[in-house]
Amino acid sequence: MTRLNIVLLLAVLASALYLVRTSYEARRLFDAAESERAREVQLQTEFERLEVTKRAQATPLRVEKIARERLRMFNTTAALTHYVGLNGAASDAAPAVASAATGAAR
Repeated sequence: MTRLNIVLLLAVLASALYLVRTSYEARRLFDAAESERAREVQLQTEFERLEVTKRAQATPLRVEKIARERLRMFNTTAALTHYVGLNGAASDAAPAVASAATGAAR
């Protein structure tokens, strides 16, 4: 009878220790999940802010302004068009062809 009581006592103690361990692990995992949810909200807010900034940066007027100022780009016209031949030099007949093409289009 005494041996049975000792075995049952050890079983109860082992069960209690396992219960404490699993409760601690559950609390730890819950805290980790809550911190990850907070991080998710923070990242979502940052993503939305970056999307708004991206849309603001990509407006056609801003892109055109940067192209003109930084890249020194400009709208092309027939007067500014240069045709390059096979030898790499600009063709002398090209302005006449460009002028004739713009005149024919009118």
